[in-house]
Amino acid sequence: MSEFEFQRFVTIGQFLPASSVLHRLDARTRILGGLLLVVAISAAPNVAGLAVAVVALTLLCLAARIPLRYAIKGILVPLPFILVLVVIQVIFGPGGDIRPWVVAGPVRISPTSAINGLKLLLRFPALILALTLLSATTSATDAVHGLETLLRPLARLGLPVQDLVLMLQVTMRFLPLLALEAERIAKSQASRGGEWGTGPRGVLRRVRQTLPLLVPLFLVGLRRAESLAVAIEARGYRGQTPRTSMANLRYEAHDALALVLAIALALAMVLI
Repeated sequence: MSEFEFQRFVTIGQFLPASSVLHRLDARTRILGGLLLVVAISAAPNVAGLAVAVVALTLLCLAARIPLRYAIKGILVPLPFILVLVVIQVIFGPGGDIRPWVVAGPVRISPTSAINGLKLLLRFPALILALTLLSATTSATDAVHGLETLLRPLARLGLPVQDLVLMLQVTMRFLPLLALEAERIAKSQASRGGEWGTGPRGVLRRVRQTLPLLVPLFLVGLRRAESLAVAIEARGYRGQTPRTSMANLRYEAHDALALVLAIALALAMVLI
């Protein structure tokens, strides 16, 4: 039955309550620090900076009392697709002016393409670790209050801040639900003779088994989104109506220190 357990591999959108230093930070500090790290990982131009990102995020997961086995699970699901992208990058990517190692028709493997593939192999796991860390240390309530406070100046410009925050929250909550739907669809296909748990093991088998899930999963996601929209409208939700909050966020000295460290770490990722 482990072949159908998709939800246990979904770490983004799952909150892990704990009494760590990161959990005690202000919600705005966690959100800003997480966004800074995500931007820095996306913009890091070198392998050394991405390696620093992976090591630093691993240490931050330990500081947040997040089990490393749990954090690694979130990388296992997209790993086959990441490896396919890495192979495409190495074989067909630009080689620069350096003399290639292998040339065979359209296949051209060079040191530049190999380094680009290594960057890709480090960048995606680092992004997943950063999002896992942010979601594991920030509950849905804290995320809503923090985002509303951070984006409040944009409301003066006429932007629908509350609707934007609600959209982000629903997106994060949809990931575990989609994992449950994927389990249900996979079990239904296996009961009708689908190839689940049979044949040789490997990355290609996992990719071949995942492709038939995409269309029904996409349709189920649209159906759930429509039901959610009807439920929100039936309950009289109005995004532009001013609301008060029971949670009062307070910015303290340790929050400023944590934000400074996050900025320093982001600069190190980009500049190394």
